[in-house]
Amino acid sequence: MGIDLVLFIVAILFGIFIYWRESNSNKVYRFFNKMVNSKELQMKPDNKKGFIYLQSFIPRLLFVVFVFLVAALVVQFLTPIEIFSNYNAISALASVTVGTLIGTYIANFIIKSGKVIEEQSSTIEDKFEEVVEKGKDFIEDLKSKDRDTHEAVQDNTETTPETDPNKKSARERLKDKGLM
Repeated sequence: MGIDLVLFIVAILFGIFIYWRESNSNKVYRFFNKMVNSKELQMKPDNKKGFIYLQSFIPRLLFVVFVFLVAALVVQFLTPIEIFSNYNAISALASVTVGTLIGTYIANFIIKSGKVIEEQSSTIEDKFEEVVEKGKDFIEDLKSKDRDTHEAVQDNTETTPETDPNKKSARERLKDKGLM
């Protein structure tokens, strides 16, 4: 079980590497496309599609499985390692295949998010500067309101008499109105 986990993690990294390489250049795919297709059916020069890059799930899965099966056949016939007659080797082959597919999708996510961040970086900087300016204005407003309320409280306390001996209490005023 331990070797399967190690192979799975290495396969994820391998899938990321393959996807990244194909996103930079798809020369091998173009070569096979020129060999297999006629002139009318060949890829356009601006098409970036590769064996894994910009492919849907099924062609990507078929390519990865085909590559690992061919590699397993080569190992089976050229070395004393028996891949197709051993359960652990078949399990490792499945782990490597699934790990590579997961790695390609992780790389796809990383590359797409990098492009989105590059596109939005200038607008994010502008929005951040606007937020900072609004925050400064808000703090200044709070400071000015605090000063105004502090001055109003001081003015209010200075002008009000503390107790007026001629002034009636609340109880007396209610009695005068007939409410008590």
